[in-house]
Amino acid sequence: MTRFGWVVGSGLLLVVSVALILYIVARPEDPTDDLDPAGTGAVGTRANPAHLEPKDIVEVIPPDGIPAIDDPSFVDASTVDWLTAHEPVIAVEVAGRTRAYPLQILTWHEIVNDTIAGRPIAVTFCPLCNTAIAFERPTIGGEVTTFGTSGKLINSNLLMYDRATKSLWPQVTGVALTGPMKGRELERIPAQIVAWTDFVSAHPDGVVLSRDTGYERRYGENPYPGYDDVEKAPFLYSGEVDGRLAAVERVLGMSRGSKSVAVPYFRLQESASRGVAAAHVNVADLAVVVFWKKGTVSALDQADISASRDVGAAAAFSRMLGGSTLHFMVRNGSIVDRETRSRWDIFGRATSGKLAGRQLRRLDATDSFWFDWAAFHPETEVWRP
Repeated sequence: MTRFGWVVGSGLLLVVSVALILYIVARPEDPTDDLDPAGTGAVGTRANPAHLEPKDIVEVIPPDGIPAIDDPSFVDASTVDWLTAHEPVIAVEVAGRTRAYPLQILTWHEIVNDTIAGRPIAVTFCPLCNTAIAFERPTIGGEVTTFGTSGKLINSNLLMYDRATKSLWPQVTGVALTGPMKGRELERIPAQIVAWTDFVSAHPDGVVLSRDTGYERRYGENPYPGYDDVEKAPFLYSGEVDGRLAAVERVLGMSRGSKSVAVPYFRLQESASRGVAAAHVNVADLAVVVFWKKGTVSALDQADISASRDVGAAAAFSRMLGGSTLHFMVRNGSIVDRETRSRWDIFGRATSGKLAGRQLRRLDATDSFWFDWAAFHPETEVWRP
């Protein structure tokens, strides 16, 4: 059997064949900034999404047809030999403890119910939208709940369900759409997609989700080969695609109040010098910098993820630090601030110079395909250099 035949025939990738059938018939220094109330260090932003209705839900496969990981195990980053340097991982930091969740695993499971430093979290990835988002798992009825995959989608986005009440939560919004929890919003935790080599360099003592998940899957293979081809249309999405960008163009989306901004990856790449870029973006009254760095491959391109094309990695931060607004630029292949000439990495950390050791406040930003970001944020602006 060919690789493609095996994948479509597997339990997990039933979602692909069925989907096609259905488709066809930290506290910021600026006092005006909102502080993430949970103390994660993220600048508080909240989406103003499009109005969603339960009638827009699409049923694809049975609940838990894609199994969440409920008892994750981890290994030291220094011992990992099954990740190539440029493979994408989701980096999550809580209370100074950092973990990597490889997309070669998350594409097959979509949800990891975990606990870091005593804080219950859910790390989620929707392959159909390329959205990697982490949440704090809420307490319901006196107990911390876990999340599973419902087998349903809305705007092609993963609909999670909490196991306490069976309420449905769109991953992009984190706001329950149906059930007893309807209207309740999950607290987001900063998460960003980066290359494995960048994670290890920044966090040599970090840990990584083990492939010992209790399930037999071909980790390292992409079950959706060619899905992020910008010449193709996304499946299981019946809405109109905003024509300002190609449907599966990668963007970094940010919202604050009623204003949303999408920063296209290709424009960051075009403005880059020697593989890095720093873009100033205004999101409502918030001064933001977006860092982009080459060297992270797509998880949704080639069947072998390690052989996929380089799409880079992006992250957003507040430009306010120590009561001053920093201005960033690229010099000699490094991102530096104009005020002190300190160097900064993709995690928003100053690695050398006068500000060495300082951390920019992370912005609650979302990696996404354009069609999905625009569907949830129809009034979004599109950034241009």
